[in-house]
Amino acid sequence: MFSWFESRIRPFRAAPIIQPPTDWLKFYWFFIQQVWPAFAAIMAVGLVASIVELSLFAYLGQLVDLARESESPERFFEQHGEMLLWMLTVAVLIRPIAFAVHIMIVNQTVNANFTNLIRWQNHRYLLRQSLSFFQNDFAGRVANRVMQTGPSLRQTMVQLVDGLWFVAVYTAGAVILFSEADIRLIIPLLIWLALYSLCLAYFVPRLKDRSADMSEARSMLMGRVVDSYTNIMTVKLFAHTKSEDQYARDAIQEHTDIFYRMLRTSSLCETCVTILSGLLICSTCGLALWLWSQGTISLGAIALATGLVIRIDGLAGWIMFVLTNMFENIGTVQEGMETLSRPITVRDQENASQLAVTDGEIRYENVAFGYGRDTPLMTEMNLTIRPGEKIGLVGPSGAGKSTLVNLLLRFHDLDSGRILIDGTDISQVTQDSLRLHIGLVTQDTSLLHRSVYENILYGRKEATRQEVLAAARQAHAHDFIGELEDYKGRKGYEAQVGERGVKLSGGQRQRIAIARVLLKNPPILILDEATSALDSEVEAAIQEQLYNLMQNKTVIAIAHRLSTIAAMDRLIVMDRAQIVEEGSHDELVKKQGGLYAKLWARQSGGFLLAD
Repeated sequence: MFSWFESRIRPFRAAPIIQPPTDWLKFYWFFIQQVWPAFAAIMAVGLVASIVELSLFAYLGQLVDLARESESPERFFEQHGEMLLWMLTVAVLIRPIAFAVHIMIVNQTVNANFTNLIRWQNHRYLLRQSLSFFQNDFAGRVANRVMQTGPSLRQTMVQLVDGLWFVAVYTAGAVILFSEADIRLIIPLLIWLALYSLCLAYFVPRLKDRSADMSEARSMLMGRVVDSYTNIMTVKLFAHTKSEDQYARDAIQEHTDIFYRMLRTSSLCETCVTILSGLLICSTCGLALWLWSQGTISLGAIALATGLVIRIDGLAGWIMFVLTNMFENIGTVQEGMETLSRPITVRDQENASQLAVTDGEIRYENVAFGYGRDTPLMTEMNLTIRPGEKIGLVGPSGAGKSTLVNLLLRFHDLDSGRILIDGTDISQVTQDSLRLHIGLVTQDTSLLHRSVYENILYGRKEATRQEVLAAARQAHAHDFIGELEDYKGRKGYEAQVGERGVKLSGGQRQRIAIARVLLKNPPILILDEATSALDSEVEAAIQEQLYNLMQNKTVIAIAHRLSTIAAMDRLIVMDRAQIVEEGSHDELVKKQGGLYAKLWARQSGGFLLAD
């Protein structure tokens, strides 16, 4: 039974990866329309459940009147047995079934599945965002919004659907039942409804605004805390635990101040509702007693009116609780939309083809780029790298070397111009197919918090275990991998490396990264100080493997130790995002007054500050 309900919504159903709407109502509908039958079922079953619930109060009044009018109590069950049996059936059978089905749809069908459907689709969309999107925000805040938007949206809808029926049915039912007894009984109820509606109209928009502020403060707090944890090595290295305390404390204090403002509004609202509910109970019961004293209504009507207004009193408090939660959730969803509904800046074109690399020629033609600024930093950049050519990029910090590489990887789109690989404009092919043909080993190696084996296999998912191990041996990583063990006792290639590979030394991380690219074996290779974290003995051994890897490949090497790229086919010297010199090492060293000659002369041990 549980499985049937749980299989009604498939969280990982096929769905296009598109930008969610920026309007909050359309954002809600974007996800709800995918599972609307489930919410229609909640509404239908909720209607039945609320009608059954209301009927119990009608039965209460009937029982009082039947008992009062009974001339022979010992024959009460005999005379009214059929009616009593029906009341028993409603209370013991129909009501539990209706509520059980409602609970199953909400808990088994909607709660987990709909929440994860929202999370899954938002995660898939964000994973395709441009690199700059993640560079401009806290990873913790982005993750928090992905995780919190789903349950907040789901809770809003479930509470809205539940509250809608119970309010409508109880209000309409009370009016009908009171009218049947005496139409004057509805006067206190109508006055209460008017005052209750005014109360909601005043407080609900304020609660909504406070909730949005609260959600933003919560995400900022999460971002700051995660930022400290992620960079714990830096925090401890510079002995800044106290300043990090203050950094988090400021966010917690801001969160608390906003929380106070929201709670004050909520407390005032609940107090007003409590006062109104007390007036409703007293006025309705007082009026019912007066009408009974005048012989207008029966004792059963008093019991019905009293029981129903007490239930409405409880319902009014529940509605306020629901509305408070609803608008807190709406605030969370709206705040999440600020992240989730941003357009992807670097997109594949609609009919983008798959890149096929045959020779590996790279051409930059009149490239202009400026990170979104009005005035481009790089203008009229022209560079041709021949098939199989090995070039070295040289220049001081901020010269544009990394930018040149990032544009080739299409982490950013150009302001103008184009970049071609084997004559194909990279903006016309899919980003995945482009990056599939390019291998990158950076100075700051980042590993996934997974096993060593999975990290190397990331280079080529379809590779065999023998190929993974062979790549590790080529990168001189196999020996130290065999000695690894994580806190759960997993050893060797199955040991987890920690977040960003923090459990490994810099040299170990670098060798695993090199093994990953060796396994990938792409036709275009980018080396950004690929051996900078290695000791001299290991570097010498791996350099030989890198030279083997570079055979029959187009290579771009960024080096700050100029001695490591002196043997490249050609050196490209950059300054202020422009090419200022090019040629072989010998040619550039002999160029009097040239930038490369100055850099070479200035270096001590072949070292230059990195970008």
